[in-house]
Parts: sequence; C-alpha cells; structure tokens
Amino acid sequence: MNRKLKYILFAAVFAGGYCSLSLELAVMRQLSGFVGSTAVTASVIIGVILAFMSFGYWRGSVVSVRKNRLRRHLAPDFILIALMTAFASSYILIDVYFMAMNAVGIRSNVAQTFVYSFAFLSFAPYLFGKITAVLSRYLYRFDRNNAGRIMAVDTIGSVLGSLLTTLVIMPFVGVNHTVMLITAIALFAACLLGSRDYAAMAVILLMVFLLNRDSLLADIYHIVENNAVSTIAIEETDDGRSKIMFMNGGGASKVSEDRELRFGYVRFVEDNFISFLPTSGKPKKILIIGAGGFTMGQYDDFNDYTYIDVDASLKEVSEKYFLPEPLGDNKKFVVADANQFLKENDVQYDLVVLDTYSSQRIIPLDLVTAEYFARVRRAVAPSGMVVMNIVASPPFSSPLSQKLDNTIRSVFTGFLQRQVIGRFDAWCRSDCPLRNLMYVWYNLPEENAVYTINKNSAFYD
Repeated sequence: MNRKLKYILFAAVFAGGYCSLSLELAVMRQLSGFVGSTAVTASVIIGVILAFMSFGYWRGSVVSVRKNRLRRHLAPDFILIALMTAFASSYILIDVYFMAMNAVGIRSNVAQTFVYSFAFLSFAPYLFGKITAVLSRYLYRFDRNNAGRIMAVDTIGSVLGSLLTTLVIMPFVGVNHTVMLITAIALFAACLLGSRDYAAMAVILLMVFLLNRDSLLADIYHIVENNAVSTIAIEETDDGRSKIMFMNGGGASKVSEDRELRFGYVRFVEDNFISFLPTSGKPKKILIIGAGGFTMGQYDDFNDYTYIDVDASLKEVSEKYFLPEPLGDNKKFVVADANQFLKENDVQYDLVVLDTYSSQRIIPLDLVTAEYFARVRRAVAPSGMVVMNIVASPPFSSPLSQKLDNTIRSVFTGFLQRQVIGRFDAWCRSDCPLRNLMYVWYNLPEENAVYTINKNSAFYD
C-alpha cells in the first residue's frame, strides 16, 4: 500500500468520525423544538445510533476488503450518508414528520423520537460502523500499529465534530448551514475514495441547499436565528397589531401596543407586581430568569433589571426584529445557565420572575427540582417576592402538575399562592388543557400561629 492511499483511507476514517458526531448533534438540536432536549429523548437517539453503528461494525467485519473492491464499496456508502444527513437533519422535513405523527394520533414525545430515530437515524450510523470496520481490517493487514492509529483518528474526528459543531459552527454559522457542511464533508470523503458519481452528488448538494437555505426557513417559518441553543422565529399576528417570538417551537414573548393582546400571564405580572414598583427614590432590583423577548418590564425605565438566558443572540435578535426600541440602560442581559447563575449569585433581588417554561414538552428538567427552587429562594431579598410562570394542569390532572406543586411547596413554605391565568374546567380529570399557573411567594417572617376555639385573636389581628 502506497503512502497516498494510506493517507486517503485515514482521511476517510476521520471524515466518518467527524460526520457521525456532527450528525448526531445536529439532529438532537433540530429535534429539541419538537420533543424537547430531555435526557429521555437524548437517550433514545443515542441508543438507536449506537445500536445500528454496532450492526455496521459487525457487517464490516465480514465484507471483502480487497484493494480493487475497497473504494468501490465504501465511496457509495458516503454518498448514502450524505443523503440520509439531508433527510434526517433538515428542519422542514422534520416538521413534516411531526405533523404526520400528530395527524395519526402519535403524540408521545418518546414514541415520536423512537419512530424518527429508527426511520432516519439508523442507516447512516450503520454505514459509519461498516466503513470504520472495513478500513480497520484493510489497514491492519499492512501494519498492525494501524489498529491503534485508526481508533485515534476516528476519535479525533469525533471530538472535533463535537466541539466544532456545538462551539463554533452552529453558534456562528447556523444549524441549517451545519447540515449543509456535514453533507459536503461526506460527499468529499466519497470523492477521496474515488467516486465518480458526480450527478448523484450534485443532486444531493442541491437538495440539502434548497431544504436548508435561509430564505426558505424565513419564508415558511419566519426564522430569524438558528444557532446551537435556539431556533427563533418572529411572526406578526392580530392583523399586524402584535408580534410573537417563538423559541424552539414555543411562544416565548409577545409585544403589542394594545395591552389586552399581550400574553395573559405577562399582564398578570405587569399589572400586579411591576406597575406598583417605585418610580423615584432607590430603584428596586428585579431578576428575570428566561429573558424571552425582554417584554417583562418593557416600559419600566427606572428600576434595575437583570435578564438571564443561555442564548447569547437574544438581545441582538430582540432589538433588531422584535422590540419597538433597544433595551434601556436600566436593563442588563447576562448570558448564563439559570442554575449556574444562581449558584454563583450573591445579590438579593426585590422581585424574581421565573419564566423558563414555554410549553410542557420544552420544560428544562434541571429547572423543576427542589435544589433549583432553593437557589431561587436564596436570591430573594427580605420582603421580596418570587413569581413563577408554570405551564401545567390547573385541576392537578397530571402527575407533572401534582409533583411540581409538591416540589415548589417543599421549598417555598408559607405565604405561597397559586393563580390560574384564564378560564379552566375545574372538574377535568384527564387530558386537560394546560394553562399558565402563577405561583407567588412572599419572603416575609413566617407566622405559624393558628386560630382555635381555645385561642383566637382574630378580632385584634
């Protein structure tokens, strides 16, 4: 085996490692707006990918590895990987899939993820495993040390695919362009292995470009930002009188000159907590966890606001496409994970608003724990308040609504109230519509006395 062929085959191993991890991450990012980004859905995706990759390793252990057939067998595999990348990762095709699932009555996030993974995330990992096994066997024939080198090159490709995709390409180039890049790398690997099927490769490149071009996503979904954290769309509604910001498929914020058209839970917070804040003297400190479109406290230019969110693009996107004017000097945006911010925070706030739950399927699991709520409680100043926007069942018809209520009350003992925004059927016991539930806690000295027949000071109190 000459040196040129050796380098070509190692480059193919590297491309396989890079594309396999990049494809996995791109798919998980695209699916997050449909099934959320929980450990459950991630485990389904990773499990299916690894299972079929292991089948590919087994298949690669028995196919012929003769030199004159090697490249002829593996080059088409990379072309098929490019094709499956376009099918599995393109937002518009994923959207069509989930519309079809909902239409036939399959609405479980886990079931939808299983079916999707088996349909679109099985063949490409199978081919990745097969390619790696075949190349390992062939290179091992000429030098036994190549076994370790192949593992190293494949791992380096996977590491770079993981780091570059999440830290560089998706944040600065966009998820849709990341899909194009993965497809192009797979096709380049096919060319390295001697494929001359230029017509098929040109068709795949054209297809992935047409499905993932910015103009298509903007025209159909009104997407203005598509990075490693969020897919953000801005849509006009109410006959042009309002705009809604959608983040990962959920309605995050709404702006309108007509206050009655704004989200009900935002009006609740504005009317009862923000409108009564002082406009002179010492400004109050307000913490908003889940910045959305920065509409909470939008018209307050006196008190000090700190908005927390993990998406660094939110401020720029909101000011450019969503808000009528840039944020005021009294509003600060901090890019941070909510738990990490609260863990390191040493400031106490007069008002804390938790607004991180846009829908039941996109509930961040680390933000519903007793440990998280305990950190929130520590950030509240004496006589301060916490307002929590929770999307759940008003009549406690689901385990989520019951356990979340238990969790909140285990931390915020005393002076806790629960307000349902909008009408609801109190007698509903299954498949009840979800509503915005506002939990409000007042950080006041606890009064544990109770009225009894024997001891009743209600007349004086």
